[in-house]
Amino acid sequence: MRHNKKFNHLSRTADHRHAMLANMTISLIMHKRITTTLAKAKALRKYAEPLINHCKDDSTHSRRVVFSYLQNKEALKELFGPVAEKVGDRPGGYTRIIKLGHRLGDASPTCFIELVDFDDNMAKTAKTGKKTRRSRRSSKAEAPAAEVAEAPVAEETAE
Repeated sequence: MRHNKKFNHLSRTADHRHAMLANMTISLIMHKRITTTLAKAKALRKYAEPLINHCKDDSTHSRRVVFSYLQNKEALKELFGPVAEKVGDRPGGYTRIIKLGHRLGDASPTCFIELVDFDDNMAKTAKTGKKTRRSRRSSKAEAPAAEVAEAPVAEETAE
């Protein structure tokens, strides 16, 4: 029977896995984006999102629960400060996984995992309401024109 085998063990003992996920969560909170393998990112999402959900309720109990998982005061301050302000109205889905390709050494799939509200490029696209198309022909034709239009114009100053 395969009872209680729902999560990925990542070829590690339980203590090693918990320590690794705690360290990766601290790095994710402090840097807002980290690069890792796809399997670790999926495991990290299940570990980090409930902790981020705790930061919505800034109480002593929530802080102690999160601190029992992370054991890092700086990450706790960051989580209950700027991160809590950004995710306060979001009902869930605090992280985003973006696949990058395969690693050269062992061909394992790599990816970014990032906090959704802290990515400036995605936020600008979402605010402008720019819609993407799935047709390959139109995206190739529009890409060079978009790059030319976004090029910064140098201003001359007379002194």
